[in-house]
Amino acid sequence: MKKITEKNNKVSENIDCLSTKSILEIINNEDSLIPGIINKSINNIELVVNDVVDTFNNNGKLFYIGCGTSGRLGILDAVECPPTFSTSPDMVQGIIAGGNSAVYKSVENAEDSKIDAVKVVREKITKNDILIAISASGTANYILSALEESFIIGARTCLITCNNVDKKYYMNNLIKLIVGPEIISGSTRMKSGTATKMVLNMITTTSMVKINKTYGNLMVDLKVSNKKLEKRAIKIINCLTGLSINKSREILINANYSVKSAIVMHYKKVDFNKSILLLNKVNGSLRKIIG
Repeated sequence: MKKITEKNNKVSENIDCLSTKSILEIINNEDSLIPGIINKSINNIELVVNDVVDTFNNNGKLFYIGCGTSGRLGILDAVECPPTFSTSPDMVQGIIAGGNSAVYKSVENAEDSKIDAVKVVREKITKNDILIAISASGTANYILSALEESFIIGARTCLITCNNVDKKYYMNNLIKLIVGPEIISGSTRMKSGTATKMVLNMITTTSMVKINKTYGNLMVDLKVSNKKLEKRAIKIINCLTGLSINKSREILINANYSVKSAIVMHYKKVDFNKSILLLNKVNGSLRKIIG
């Protein structure tokens, strides 16, 4: 079977003869097909999100694993979770074939190493965790070996691919994003990468909403790590409490820069320690405290 991700795209076969604008239009037109393709996989994505939420609620971790572009996308999604949702750095992690140096440069033959895959799984993953493997082709030995070893350990597993591969016994879920041949044949950093990034965004964002990391669409669990995020935190408090900007800043400071605690402190007229106790009782759900 020829991989869909390696096929020639008829739309762009003469791309080197076209104007800059025409090339841009072709790329954009192909990219515009991606949301409709993802929509066909919503049911499978839902199953994966449910597994991730169950994992988090049972103190498990989410691991992404991939080679090359796929591995970098997993790492990118993982590192965005702590500042956005104030998660611990180990709650969502990205693993790339070839190790950390492969984030910046290609590591030859890394995707073929079954031994490395088994080793990293045994070092990092437990039966309480979930492994989401990312492989545009769906055939990388490193990825498939990691999935199989994780399944044997007892972890939940999923493969995200852009090829029409069969579901294996060691895959609890399979998400197939058939975006078709790339504009530059085999360059899966393009449509395949875009589709994958969109799905990873969906998985972590929806999971975080379901474990009470937001109030409505507000980022109430953000980590105040710079001036921009401090301003955002103050604005959220101002929005939800009606306090002035200065008062919002003052209560944020008194809440040790925890937005959720600041809001609970205001509404329930309690101190910081009491706000933490109240939040812990409802698994961090601000909605259950202030309505």
